[in-house]
Amino acid sequence: MPELRRDPIVGRWVIIATERGKRPSDFKIDVPDTNPKNCPFCLGNERLTPPEILSYRETNTKPNTPGWWTRVVPNKFPALQIEGTLDRQAVGIYDKMHGLGAHEVIIDSPDHLKTPADLEDHYVEKIIWAYRDRIVDLKKDNHLKYILIFKNHGKVAGATISHPHSQLIATPIVPKRVKEELKGSLQYYRYKERCIFCDIIRQEIKTKERVIIESEYFLSFAPYASRFPFEVCIIPKKHRAEFALITPKEVEDLAKILKSTLAKIKKALSNPAYNYIIHNIPSTLRGDLEDYHWHMEIMPKLVNVAGFEWGSGFYINPTAPEVAAEYLRES
Repeated sequence: MPELRRDPIVGRWVIIATERGKRPSDFKIDVPDTNPKNCPFCLGNERLTPPEILSYRETNTKPNTPGWWTRVVPNKFPALQIEGTLDRQAVGIYDKMHGLGAHEVIIDSPDHLKTPADLEDHYVEKIIWAYRDRIVDLKKDNHLKYILIFKNHGKVAGATISHPHSQLIATPIVPKRVKEELKGSLQYYRYKERCIFCDIIRQEIKTKERVIIESEYFLSFAPYASRFPFEVCIIPKKHRAEFALITPKEVEDLAKILKSTLAKIKKALSNPAYNYIIHNIPSTLRGDLEDYHWHMEIMPKLVNVAGFEWGSGFYINPTAPEVAAEYLRES
């Protein structure tokens, strides 16, 4: 079983997932495979994945058969496992616990080649609904404190299967990065009695320097202190702490702005590898939290994180976010 081990100096937890070292070579794809014949995520190959947890599909089609639009399955090689107990214990000065959690794959669509930048809007909407529905279901498990949705697109971004998909990992602790965001936003709220994210939205809309796309419900912009070239944040304009409270109209709007933003990145930067994540409140917090705001972060893989960044925690970004935003707006 995987283990979670805590760094006693900085308080960061690390997943030691030795089972993932046993992956068959079939799942280590170095270059995109345009032949869907043996792809476990392609239509007709449903037998190659574990039984589906959720799917949106045509009427009168059965689970684990063709006819689906978006499909969610357990990760065949999970970083964390849903069965068992935490069994937190000390090992001398160190702390560890069993790797209890959940690890799922959200298969974007049956199309082996189309990313969300290429899909029809209704497919992107179904992807977003899958994110929401799985979060709502997993929140019922009191062992799971945080649920992270993320996408790895391209080999250098960590994708091991070329068929477009996202992943979900639910953990029994709140990640350090999320705790830092929660702490910072709470400090700002206590000082000004306003949400820092809402203030950022107001300023970005006012100056328009870093805005890429503004829609009715969402804002796509380059963060003022972008860590990476062409980093993008997509955030709801209305204060919303919990992603699972998203409305049907917001899902429709988010699908359009996400697709458009990714299409601009694909066109302007020649289809780079990228990661995107959804930062949400921990499962233990109430959805009406006033000091936090869920958001998406999109990070194209254009530069390497090297020794200075790892050693200092600083990031060196060679492209000003104002320049990046202008370039993406015009693409």
